[in-house]
Amino acid sequence: MTKTMEKITSVAIEDEMKRSYIDYAMSVIVSRAIPDVRDGLKPVHRRILYAMHELGLTPDKPFKKSASVVGETLGKFHPHGDLAVYDAITRMVQDFSLRYPLIEGQGNFGSIDGDGAAAYRYTEVRLSKLALYLLKDIEKNTVNFIPNFDGRLKEPVILPASFPNLVVNGISGIAVGMATNMPPHNMGEVIDALIAIINDPDADPLSYIKGPDFPTGGLIVGKKGIVDYALTGRGKVMLKAKVSIEKTKKRKTICITEIPYQVNKSLLIERIAGVIKEKKIESVTALRDESDRDGMRIVIELKKTANEQLILNNLYKHTPMRTTFGVNLLALKSGVPATFPLKDILVLFLEYRYEVVERRTKFELERAEKRAHILEGLKIAVDNIDEVVDIIKKAKTTKEAKNNLMERFGLTDIQAQAILDMKLSRLVGLEREKLESDYMELIKEIERLRLILSSKRGIYAVIERELLEIKEKFADERRTKIVEQEETEFEEEDLIPNTDVVVILTQRGYIKRCPLDTYRTQARGGRGTSGIKLTPDDVVSQVISTTNHERLILFTERGKAFNLKVYEIPEKSRISRGRSINNLLGLSEDDRVISAVSPTDNIHAVLIVTKFGIIKKIDIEKLRHIRRNGVIVIKLKKNDVTIGVEGVSKDKEVILATRGGKASRINETDVRMMGRTARGVIGMRLEKDDYIVALVSPDKRKHLFTVTEDGHGKRTRVDKIRKTRRGSKGVRLIKGTVAGVVPVDNDSEVICVTQNGQVIKIKLKSVRIMGRAAKGVKIISLREEDRVVAVDRIDK
Repeated sequence: MTKTMEKITSVAIEDEMKRSYIDYAMSVIVSRAIPDVRDGLKPVHRRILYAMHELGLTPDKPFKKSASVVGETLGKFHPHGDLAVYDAITRMVQDFSLRYPLIEGQGNFGSIDGDGAAAYRYTEVRLSKLALYLLKDIEKNTVNFIPNFDGRLKEPVILPASFPNLVVNGISGIAVGMATNMPPHNMGEVIDALIAIINDPDADPLSYIKGPDFPTGGLIVGKKGIVDYALTGRGKVMLKAKVSIEKTKKRKTICITEIPYQVNKSLLIERIAGVIKEKKIESVTALRDESDRDGMRIVIELKKTANEQLILNNLYKHTPMRTTFGVNLLALKSGVPATFPLKDILVLFLEYRYEVVERRTKFELERAEKRAHILEGLKIAVDNIDEVVDIIKKAKTTKEAKNNLMERFGLTDIQAQAILDMKLSRLVGLEREKLESDYMELIKEIERLRLILSSKRGIYAVIERELLEIKEKFADERRTKIVEQEETEFEEEDLIPNTDVVVILTQRGYIKRCPLDTYRTQARGGRGTSGIKLTPDDVVSQVISTTNHERLILFTERGKAFNLKVYEIPEKSRISRGRSINNLLGLSEDDRVISAVSPTDNIHAVLIVTKFGIIKKIDIEKLRHIRRNGVIVIKLKKNDVTIGVEGVSKDKEVILATRGGKASRINETDVRMMGRTARGVIGMRLEKDDYIVALVSPDKRKHLFTVTEDGHGKRTRVDKIRKTRRGSKGVRLIKGTVAGVVPVDNDSEVICVTQNGQVIKIKLKSVRIMGRAAKGVKIISLREEDRVVAVDRIDK
């Protein structure tokens, strides 16, 4: 017990944990997860390829069971799990994982659908032709060897690598506290960049390498991420699927033929189906996978009326049809992990390749010089064959014969031994000539090798020639195309159809959006469709016909303005009262929205009219970008409120209508442009107890449609309303209490809304034109205690 205790050393647990964790982390970084910058391989890949090389599994030899390779690798070089080795083999076989596979496989090695490979007892492998260029000349002292895990054998520290596998095939790996994620590139482009750097160290690789080239094709959107990782070693590359739109008389079809790198096709199809089920996209009639040996083809069939671009936007937004590849060019240099710009990796490869070619050339030179030395001795022997034979015959021992030969002809020990080992058949005439020929060829080879080693340019010329050889054999066309335009995250607008809608506002502050086709067209005098269920103390204040992508400037009673996209207004059912507008805008409790204007290109100003007849004009540009909590656009007198707002173009006319049935027609030029906080000027002089109920701009429309609270309405010619200057009392427009006024054409349709929420859509062809003094015709049959409160034109 005492002896055992003497061997135990007490240490602080935190110190031991730190030390052990650092040891573990470095082991993972150096020996497992991070590739070497020179050959672009992790230890497991390097050992697999070397084990296959030792087994002689070259492309011209038959396939061999994967189990044999796994066993050879585990037993000799890689003492880890068999599945880890087989998974690495599988990835080097898959043409959808590696841009240029390093192993040829026979059998099931998985699929882009995520299917796993068959067990290694069923599949067979051998090295690909390209892999030979990673191992080429390994026997010529080009790399260092170290003892394997048990010291019985030797394994290479690195492979000679005739091409930059790290850049060409890419790699990913997660270590401790760091990770690498390198995209593959096109072989031809990379070799062009290397040759350019050889000839001009200041050459820019991006002049030759367009960007990543993924085995699954797809599209790269924008070049910013490419430039970022090329310059810094880090960047984000946006990928998206390659699609085409096929149209026939009956339907439209979205065909996906290429998908982003590392996206599972089956899971992608499942996600598309999920998006369809969640109703994030509509108008899809069928989803099929028609992929076969000729290529990928995912088919999404649409209705003929579908908006295919909108559906594509939603697919890119909600499915892996669009992904981001985060690039981190992290690799080991002299056993130390570092992040490199793209050019640095290429330069480091060239430096390593220079070392390999130099070592190989020196090896070949030494071998050639040794062979030439032997041939020189053999030549002497052949030229003096009778004397050589005589010396050998007279010698009592081989050693004596060797010494006598060395003394007589001035030979070295190696030359004398070669003569003694020479076969008598070498003495025939043809062999003597071949001996001379071999010697002369060796002399030329020695001169060539010495010339290569005499300058850096000589070695780089060899590197360039060998790179061009690889390019000729393995370079191919790019699979991944680069789309020039930059593309950011989709705006919400890109994902929403720009359909015709109706926006309804209520006096109690509720707002909703409904598709226009919710309401059917009816004949004059119909009872309408139940359009909105309101509380007894609420009424509809405005009906706006617009589209989802329009921007609305909403104006309140208290003289404030807010900005809102139509699609931001909740879409509700026909009978729903909608959502409180206070949830969308920063309204005070005593304020409510009374009108909305869409700032189209032809509108240059907004006219604002108050209940007491004050009018103000403000530049539309001052209202396009309003902060979220709104701005004041008119200062109001006590008890006055904003009644109407109208967007106008230059030199256009507007009409002010009162509740008592009066109207004033003026030109917008009669009102000067004012600042946001100005009070305005008198627009119309009102009779006692009368007030403004509407402000409209006829524009090119020739008629006004006026509806009264009791459901009567008529069309009136605009030119029958006498044009006056602002500040007049106006002329008679209709008999009765006015509920609303809108400018219309013969083909116009209008929506009328009652206090109880009844809605009717009417074609105005059924409403005849009448004089100013007429009461009008019955537009809507009202239920008891109901009244018309709003009207709006439907713009087609």
